[in-house]
Amino acid sequence: MSTPASTPRPRVLVTGASVAGPAAAYWLDRAGYDVTVLERAPEPRRGGQNIDVRGLARDVLERMDLLDAVRDVGTGEVGTRFVDADGGTVSEFPTDDSTGDGPTAELEILRGELARLLREACPDRVTWRHGDHVVDVDQDDASVTVSLERGGSESYDLLVVAEGPWSHTRGLVMTGDDEPDLERLGMYCAWATIPRTDDDDRWWRWMSVPGSRSVNLRPDNTGTTRAMLNFMTDETGLRELSVDEQRAELRERFADVGWEAPRILDALDEADDLYLDDLTQVRCPTWSRGRVVLLGDAAWCVTPIGGFGTSLALIGAYVLAAELSRASSPEAAFAAYEEWLRPLVDDVQDLPPGTPRLANPRSRLGVALFNAGTRLAATGPVRALASRLGSGSSSDRELPDLVTDR
Repeated sequence: MSTPASTPRPRVLVTGASVAGPAAAYWLDRAGYDVTVLERAPEPRRGGQNIDVRGLARDVLERMDLLDAVRDVGTGEVGTRFVDADGGTVSEFPTDDSTGDGPTAELEILRGELARLLREACPDRVTWRHGDHVVDVDQDDASVTVSLERGGSESYDLLVVAEGPWSHTRGLVMTGDDEPDLERLGMYCAWATIPRTDDDDRWWRWMSVPGSRSVNLRPDNTGTTRAMLNFMTDETGLRELSVDEQRAELRERFADVGWEAPRILDALDEADDLYLDDLTQVRCPTWSRGRVVLLGDAAWCVTPIGGFGTSLALIGAYVLAAELSRASSPEAAFAAYEEWLRPLVDDVQDLPPGTPRLANPRSRLGVALFNAGTRLAATGPVRALASRLGSGSSSDRELPDLVTDR
């Protein structure tokens, strides 16, 4: 929706300031919108877990002139190494710079670093507001009115919900037949930042142990190490526990695990960024209702198991703005956005049979077979097939054109 300079820009509220939100703010501004970004957290979140950028998302970053900036603040991860209980190498998958495929992509970055770059790329006229959130949504044919937790209401032409998989704002809008299906994968992932030691290197090191558990250490660019403790269980509700209760839960579940697990458990007391997530795919019958549209994990969370989630957020933000810049109405734009993007999302959400159980065996025999499988996958004849792990979708589609306001 390109607007003449004399015409007031239509107003859009974007909720969520992780990756999808700032990316949408950038492109919606380019498409001629007056953009406000609202984030529940009191300030921008720094750090976060390691994420990557692949496929068409690299093209999006290139159009934003951010490709080199992302490389410059990358984590420096050189590949993925599976290890045994003594830390010895079972198999390894170096980064393939030519294809970007494999568990470690060529563009690896901390989530907070990417969010910062996206935010800094936005012009000063984009408004950023922290420490508040939407508690009610009312819309008609001409506008969307939101009520805020801190009080007051505001009207916008459009509302873009770019929140996480447990989005509160989505629940205010997508009700009845439009309510999403939340599909648990039966796996929890805990992330935390811990002190780096001399033994830490530039590899993502992954150890699987019986009981459907794994311990992971990954490098960053800030002088620390990113730790992950993953486990499978049918138990629900652990995500809602207090941080102290989550620490106790992790200590109990990993008390008998060797290698670097004791070091990670000891460091949890000082980690101020511990985050435990119940991995859940979000499948929405539709991504829009009236003048409200979903973007990123709020619309289609694929989880880290599916990979490609950050890339989908970047691609989705661009496609949404492109369709809005060309369509005759928001409803037409939202329909075109969903038609273009949903096949890509469906492809990524379609996990291989047995996932994630195959990579998280229950028994010692299962772990031995898994390690043998990674050893085989690392050999030359089958490495191309193994690169599908974590690589997301390899779409050869072209991005739609965006009609810019300048």
